[in-house]
Amino acid sequence: MPAPLPRPLTPEGFARYGEVPAVPEAVGMRTSFDGGLKSLRPGVPASLSLILASPSLARPVPIGIIERHVWTSQSFVPMAPVRWLVVVAPQAADGGPDLAAAEAFLPEPGQAITLHPGTWHAPLTVLDAPAPFAILMWRDYGPDDEEVREITPIGIAV
Repeated sequence: MPAPLPRPLTPEGFARYGEVPAVPEAVGMRTSFDGGLKSLRPGVPASLSLILASPSLARPVPIGIIERHVWTSQSFVPMAPVRWLVVVAPQAADGGPDLAAAEAFLPEPGQAITLHPGTWHAPLTVLDAPAPFAILMWRDYGPDDEEVREITPIGIAV
């Protein structure tokens, strides 16, 4: 399978997978991005995690795992201006990831994403240096919170 070429992250280009929240341009303004935040299981608590993500320094960037959260959206919010990579894939007819249609995005420093529930995606992939991120989702730490699949590794040129 040929690896997708990364392209800039835009709300329009990413719409089938989720939202791209943006910081307001005016000082003191607040924009809410509640529409993309979803839990499809009543009673499951929200989870906010903070991580200092380890960078992937190999080039091309190897992607050997893809995952999804069937019941919840998942937001990744960088807490510093860092380079990172987003790799997503639509669902195939069998319910697994359609890796032939995978797409890769390079967010601008400070851009965040919220993935739709059920979106297949590579784990958080930071480039160049360790980076702090906030991750928001709903989870009860049960077996249905996350589905992870190993894939034949693909290399993403960045």
